[in-house]
Amino acid sequence: MAVERPQLSDEVVAHLRDRIMSGELRPGERIRLEDVAEQLGVSITPVREALLTLRGYDMVELQPRRGYVVAPLSRQDILDVFALQAHIAGDLAERIAERVTPGELAELTATHRALRRAAQGKRPEIAELERLEFEFHRAGNRVAGARKLSWLLHWATRYTPARFLATDPAWRSGMLTDHEALLAALAGHDAQAARAAMARHFTDGADRLVKHLDDLGIWA
Repeated sequence: MAVERPQLSDEVVAHLRDRIMSGELRPGERIRLEDVAEQLGVSITPVREALLTLRGYDMVELQPRRGYVVAPLSRQDILDVFALQAHIAGDLAERIAERVTPGELAELTATHRALRRAAQGKRPEIAELERLEFEFHRAGNRVAGARKLSWLLHWATRYTPARFLATDPAWRSGMLTDHEALLAALAGHDAQAARAAMARHFTDGADRLVKHLDDLGIWA
């Protein structure tokens, strides 16, 4: 019998979100609760809770006699979501550049160095890389002092297939380059350069994801 852990449904949400947004599960495809539960080694309950959450994100739909299916997704949807992320993150980056202290910059730099180690090892530590990438941005957003704007970005990034991107060597390389440009801009309190570096970080992810989905023929 599967043992439930706290917030297990959140783990199922992350798993299904990555599969949906990376095209592994295609628009219109049925999601069988039993199959997901068996694959992840959990009971039906957290899978059902996860699908309710994803329905709220418009990632799945509940259809009569079919159950849960993947919701429609277009190329423009991807571009729109990432453009929103880039805009909000750019605003936050400007504020970080204006407010960051030497101690806060040192903290961000230390997290980036840990990220680089996780990303550049012989066997990249994907789970650790995901955790550190999240922590890097969360620490920066705390500096911005914009609680509601940070909350909006957090919701917008729920549409990002973090694991899919983290497994892409080119994305990892670009991520490190963008972080270094951002840190340099923050060190110089250059708000516009910080915005540009942060926005590029998100638009690069959009470009890579759209190309991947184009190659899969996901829009057909």
